[in-house]
Amino acid sequence: MAERLIPGDVAPDFTLRNHEGSDVSLSGFRGRNTIVYFYPAASTPGCTKEACDFRDSLASLQGAGYEVVGISPDSVEALAKFVDKEELTFPLLSDQDHAVAEAYGAWGEKKNYGRTYMGLIRSTVVLDADGKVALAQYNVRATGHVAKLRRDLNLDVD
Repeated sequence: MAERLIPGDVAPDFTLRNHEGSDVSLSGFRGRNTIVYFYPAASTPGCTKEACDFRDSLASLQGAGYEVVGISPDSVEALAKFVDKEELTFPLLSDQDHAVAEAYGAWGEKKNYGRTYMGLIRSTVVLDADGKVALAQYNVRATGHVAKLRRDLNLDVD
C-alpha cells in the first residue's frame, strides 16, 4: 500500500481509459486545478450519490477554476453505462489494476461487517495548476462530500 499524499506532493502522473475508451492523462489537466476523486464502484448507491453531487456542482466548480475526474476499478463498459444512466458530464476513468489508486494512497485495507480485505478507499485529491497536491482527503463519506469539499476549498463564501 502506497503512502497517502499530502499537500505539496507532486501528484503521480497517469494515463487511464475513460468511459468512451479514450486515453486520458493527468498531464492533460496541467494549468488547471483538478479534483481527482476515487470511488469504489459505479452504479452503487453511495457512488451514484457522490457522482451526481459532482455532476450537479460541476458548473460552479468549473466556474471557480476546478476540473473534476472520477477514478474507479470499474471496466470501461461499466463506466459508460454509469455515465449514460446518471447523465454525468465529467470524465470517469478505469483503473482496473488499481495502480493509480495505489499511487495516490487510495487503495488499502478496509473492514466491512467484521471482514478485512483490500479495496478502494473513497478519497479525493485536489491538485493545483502545477500538478501538486493542494488538499488530500481519505475515507470520505459519499453523502455530503462535495458540499464539504466546497467548504474546504472556500468556494461557498460570498
